[in-house]
Amino acid sequence: MARGPTYKVPWRRRREGKTNYYKRVKLIKSGKPRLVVRKTLNYIIVQVVEARVEGDRVVAAAHSRELFKLYGWKGGGKSTCAAYLTGLLAGYRAILKGVREAVLDIGLATPSRGSRVFAALKGAVDSGLKIPHSPEVLPSDERIRCEHIATWAGELAESNPEFYKRQFSRYNARGFDPRGLPSHFEEVLARIKADYIDKIGRLVAEVVEGG
Repeated sequence: MARGPTYKVPWRRRREGKTNYYKRVKLIKSGKPRLVVRKTLNYIIVQVVEARVEGDRVVAAAHSRELFKLYGWKGGGKSTCAAYLTGLLAGYRAILKGVREAVLDIGLATPSRGSRVFAALKGAVDSGLKIPHSPEVLPSDERIRCEHIATWAGELAESNPEFYKRQFSRYNARGFDPRGLPSHFEEVLARIKADYIDKIGRLVAEVVEGG
């Protein structure tokens, strides 16, 4: 451990590997809400957060676990397509709360091009939120629809059926064939849009009428 008269003990959340305070200060100085994307072992969590003196305030949030309960999702809870849908859901909810723009906060995650955190970002952007980003970091539409998983599952089912059963055991337990992920994604996407498009349309109409 470092010693000496100039050594300063890092703040607790920095020691625990939870917060990079240098990045946090820059995000807060933007004056905009933060689109906070976090990954767990099994799920994706997306929140729209406002910084307040008394502490952060969550304006809107979505958890990929909701995809299973509310929209009949049968894929993985931490996949690229689940991240996109969760970001879209959080974005719609934020817009209904009056949020129009935000900045991306991925915490200590590595900003890899096409990763799940950027899939969540794409979902939030497609919902209508304005979030500064480079289009180059976003996953392709094929990855958003999880076509890569469906293709791999098909190849694996033919070449190594035993490994296929182990690798996709959770899908099989739900009675779902992972090779149908792209079409299933479109179905769930349509359900989410059906839930929110009309609500957002009415909100926009009210704003326009109000001047």
